[in-house]
Amino acid sequence: MFVSETKIRVRYAETDQMGYVYYGNYAQYYEVARVEALRDVQLTYKMFEEQGIMMPVLHLSCKYIKPALYDDLITVKTTIKKLPGIRIEFFYELFNEKGDLLNQGETTLVCIDMKTNRPCQAPSNLLAALSPYFN
Repeated sequence: MFVSETKIRVRYAETDQMGYVYYGNYAQYYEVARVEALRDVQLTYKMFEEQGIMMPVLHLSCKYIKPALYDDLITVKTTIKKLPGIRIEFFYELFNEKGDLLNQGETTLVCIDMKTNRPCQAPSNLLAALSPYFN
């Protein structure tokens, strides 16, 4: 199992009139954490695209437990529980500085061959980078 943690400071523009993070912004937090998790194993979306593979989001789910507030420093724990195949699943848990669980989410991305616009297997460099976490 691969686990990564990313810190994000809640900006004023991300909050609603109550001072809570607007619900639509959680998808952006997931994306930031997903990109940083890949960076933790020296990979980027740009590398995959240069290899001719794009990874659009196929599924997103989000469970709101407690509100994140303006200026909170949020820790996003990103977990990959199994090696990717055609799809890669990311699981997220967001915590405030007190350690309170605020939000849980999941995204499923699908690997697409950019030439054929058809699903394909995960890139070999992604599998090589993640394999040590599953042995």
